[in-house]
Amino acid sequence: VAVTRLGAIAPGARWAAFAAPGDDFGDIAADVIDGLHTPDAFETADGFLFLSSAQWSVEYQAQLVRALLDRPRPVVVANPDLIAPREDRFSQEPGLFAHDMIDRTGAPVHWFGKPFRDAFDDGLARLGLAAPRVAMVGDTLHTDVLGGRAAGMGTVLIADHGLFAGRAMASFVAQSGIVPDVICATT
Repeated sequence: VAVTRLGAIAPGARWAAFAAPGDDFGDIAADVIDGLHTPDAFETADGFLFLSSAQWSVEYQAQLVRALLDRPRPVVVANPDLIAPREDRFSQEPGLFAHDMIDRTGAPVHWFGKPFRDAFDDGLARLGLAAPRVAMVGDTLHTDVLGGRAAGMGTVLIADHGLFAGRAMASFVAQSGIVPDVICATT
């Protein structure tokens, strides 16, 4: 969703991408370099594309903040999650680092991915269906259910996976006010 909009955000830009190990960016129709392994990428890139925090560190965060303070540029965040549940822990995701960057630099960010509308609009366009005919199935209230409801879709919250696994779902629904159409154990 994010990469299809790079040209509109900054036409002809060279993007420094922060991604998972081994990503060669061959599937992105834009000028993209590895922002973590290309010398001077933080200084020379026209914009930053945050795809993954798998290799991210406090040192990289400090470099990004310095680079944006020295020369403001567009930042695109393709994964707005703050944290994600893993088998043995929660991982810190690009959205968390982007919020810190905003707090420290005031830099504007282009957000893509759930719960932002573009992700749902693109999915519906690919399906060729109207939103009321589609259900968003996911394991989080704040991305899957919130985004699906805002897009006019039905929503199904999966209770035995992800953040809510093994927890009483009703209390989280009540506290958040984000109400799925259906709650089920698994897909």
